[in-house]
Amino acid sequence: MKILLIGEYSNVHWTLAEGLRSLGHEVCVASNGDFWKNYKRDISLTRKEGKIGGIKLLLKTLLTLPRFRGYDVVQLINPMFLELKAENLAHIYRYLRKNNKKIFLCAMGMDAYWVEGCTATPPLFRYSDFNIGNTPITNPYIEAQKSGWTGTPKAKLNRHIANDCNGIIAGLYEYYAVYKKAHGDKLTYIPFPINKEEACPTYANNRKIRFFIGINRERSSYKGTDIMLRALERIAHDFPEDCEIVKAESVPFEEYRRMIDSSDVLLDQLYGYSPAMNALLAMSKGKIVVGGAEQECYDILGEQELRPMVNVTPSEQDVYEKLKTLIEHKEMIATMQQESITFVERHHNPQKVAQQYLDFWEKR
Repeated sequence: MKILLIGEYSNVHWTLAEGLRSLGHEVCVASNGDFWKNYKRDISLTRKEGKIGGIKLLLKTLLTLPRFRGYDVVQLINPMFLELKAENLAHIYRYLRKNNKKIFLCAMGMDAYWVEGCTATPPLFRYSDFNIGNTPITNPYIEAQKSGWTGTPKAKLNRHIANDCNGIIAGLYEYYAVYKKAHGDKLTYIPFPINKEEACPTYANNRKIRFFIGINRERSSYKGTDIMLRALERIAHDFPEDCEIVKAESVPFEEYRRMIDSSDVLLDQLYGYSPAMNALLAMSKGKIVVGGAEQECYDILGEQELRPMVNVTPSEQDVYEKLKTLIEHKEMIATMQQESITFVERHHNPQKVAQQYLDFWEKR
């Protein structure tokens, strides 16, 4: 099968491409590398700042379009699959639709369905990036997403692609839930693919626990990192002999990965129900994840046994108490680290995930 993957979030497409290639398929990944993370790709479609940067990217994309013909499958990481205006992407989508056999949309990341699901009355989730119970969360980033994805060209493009494409793949329980009502007939859930690397559980001998937290300066409050960091700093103050903080602020992926290697516990995705790519990468290395791990994420996987993650609710005090439990019960760490490795091997093997994609693409 000849496959084109356009766009990138957290290395999903490149990792999927590696799984597909190992099964004998021809794959091309075209993306911007997910901004500063700079993930691998076959065709680089990056945008420089300013209006001129947008014009140059549009010209480069138009010149590249002849290379985007004749594929069995084209998959878009998001309706805004390149850093271009929605009006321009609508024309590019039509070209891709006309010149390839099948086209699929990933339900991953911010889009109109996510905003609608999280701002519904009552809210679809007990908590999310947008709400805690019936109480909305307000900050400049969230308000910008609400206005950007409601009644705008981006929202129109999202709904057109969702209605027109051959199928939609959700990578998390949450994304599956927001698309299910409108597009359940063409929707599936497939776990994220995670490359198996050498596991490196580092905790031993009752030493300090190294807690790792990654901070995206632009989206810290949106992801809840600000709350998790406050709880972690309280732990470091109250248990200075037991806690060490490793903090990464908007670093490239390779440096981020090295920092995870030297840590024991990762704090990630306060408002999530499921572990995403960063958390799963850490788990594959034998790290414990503190973050979103609600029962729904295990149910959609059909996982009856393993519970390796430390689930927290969006409360500074709850995060504090869960971290305190880890410190007071260090004897749990080795078992949880091994369960993390087993969990990723069981559900996120790239070849297994790639085959799930192939099966869905073929039947659609």
